[in-house]
Amino acid sequence: MVQQPPTAAPRNSVALVGLGAVGILFAAPLAARLPGALRVVADAARIRTITIDRPEAKGAMRGDMWSALGDALADAEDNTGVAVVVLTGTGDAFCAGVDLAEMAEIAMGTGVADAHAFPKLADTMSTFAKPLLVAVNGIGVGFGATVLGFADLAFMASTAKVKCPFTRLGVAPELASSYTFPALIGRQNASWALLSSEWLSAEECEAMGLVFRVCEPDDLIAVTLEHARVLAAKPISSLVESKRAILAGMAPQIAAARQREDEAFQRLLGTPENLEAMTAFAEKREPDFTGLG
Repeated sequence: MVQQPPTAAPRNSVALVGLGAVGILFAAPLAARLPGALRVVADAARIRTITIDRPEAKGAMRGDMWSALGDALADAEDNTGVAVVVLTGTGDAFCAGVDLAEMAEIAMGTGVADAHAFPKLADTMSTFAKPLLVAVNGIGVGFGATVLGFADLAFMASTAKVKCPFTRLGVAPELASSYTFPALIGRQNASWALLSSEWLSAEECEAMGLVFRVCEPDDLIAVTLEHARVLAAKPISSLVESKRAILAGMAPQIAAARQREDEAFQRLLGTPENLEAMTAFAEKREPDFTGLG
């Protein structure tokens, strides 16, 4: 999962390993922060908490972060001491999705990205065997919204909001949201969420069924962990087999949706509409698609 093994740690201390700007913290009694890291992972009471910790960029994800998140989930799936995973963010942001500065560089041919990082994460999330709880503490954009389609339970702060900005960026949906959103919230709600690029409030998300519960901001993590502890007290084998039964019928549709989305994204990336969206982002203005597509 990481390039270097952890050095030996004294008894009752924390073993720490790092990979670039990504930090993974194992066997920690409480959630902890690795200075300068974009990720903090803590294991306690059979619950792994993964925090998107890049508040200065509203939790925007760069290439190596997709790989780090996928590695943390894959490790949790294999770890017999982890029954449940909680994913959350920091500050006033949950996850602002792909780092648009990086996306603009790629669209304009000036940047290089690992083409396999996001698909590999999507592979991991779509087949993740253990309960995944998502706690949306602040704004969620792109992946910060579509990940709710893979949450077994989603919680949201009353002040949080989410957006699927794909049409505003001149691209297509991601992470099988073209299937998971209609399945979760119905065709018309899904169409509004995926086609409008408008914000959805916590109240709207709860009414649609996109999230399980809305909490006051100060209560969000406590409520999420309360539910995580209920699940973590159950046999892992039973949790895994039960989740497998719930999702078995959806797997082919999720795989097909991801393929359609990936093909659509490739067709749209770098088109005049997408380049106008990226230019508008760089110039801090609204995109103007007049006379384009």
